[in-house]
Amino acid sequence: MDWASLAGIALALGGLLAGQLLEGGHLSSLLQPAAFIIVGIGTVGAVLLQSGMPDFLRGVRLAKSVFVSPPDTSVALEQQVLTWSGQARREGLLSLERYLEGVKDSFRAKGLRMLIDGIDPFKLKDILETDLDSYERHQRQAIKVWEAAGGYAPTIGIIGAVLGLIHVMENLANPAQLGSGIAVAFVATIYGVGLANLVFLPIANKLKSLLAREVAQREMLIAAFFGIALGDNPRVIEERMSAHRR
Repeated sequence: MDWASLAGIALALGGLLAGQLLEGGHLSSLLQPAAFIIVGIGTVGAVLLQSGMPDFLRGVRLAKSVFVSPPDTSVALEQQVLTWSGQARREGLLSLERYLEGVKDSFRAKGLRMLIDGIDPFKLKDILETDLDSYERHQRQAIKVWEAAGGYAPTIGIIGAVLGLIHVMENLANPAQLGSGIAVAFVATIYGVGLANLVFLPIANKLKSLLAREVAQREMLIAAFFGIALGDNPRVIEERMSAHRR
């Protein structure tokens, strides 16, 4: 569990609510279902129109990793690769087949399988780099779901404000309904700007950071697989991997 992310959202929302109370306002005044429907459903609709269902669903699933970040396994992975390197140098590439069943990561398994099959080192490197480029492109498309939400939410909040003011203008002869219309107008703007800057954009940036870490790890693997295929000394492979971790 990434407690920093949870604490960040709690502090951001808590700061807004505390400020509202210190100004003498009531928390209930920020609870406007009409404003939330306008901003929430409007933003989801706009993002869905832009991204399409596959990318939208993938982006929603990615949000879990913001709060349950995968552990950094770079050091353990480096030790595993060095074991493979030493084994391949002593007994040949075919001896690596014993490790294949224990590899769960598809990218790692693909590289190991190509080593065992004796694929040309340069072809191996080219295939893995192409695979990494494709993976990174698809992940960035999913992350754009949150970036798009951060861009659309404030504008839709303004639309909600205008709708609220229209409601106010339609009921000028009925003062009892003016307050609710004005509340929806201003709260819709708060929802739009608040969700964009406190939730959507921070999630997008955190996902970019996690993706960059994963890409760096896979680049390290590509360099290691390439070195093993060339028959490099394990110390050389270790230095290459260490350079990618710095």
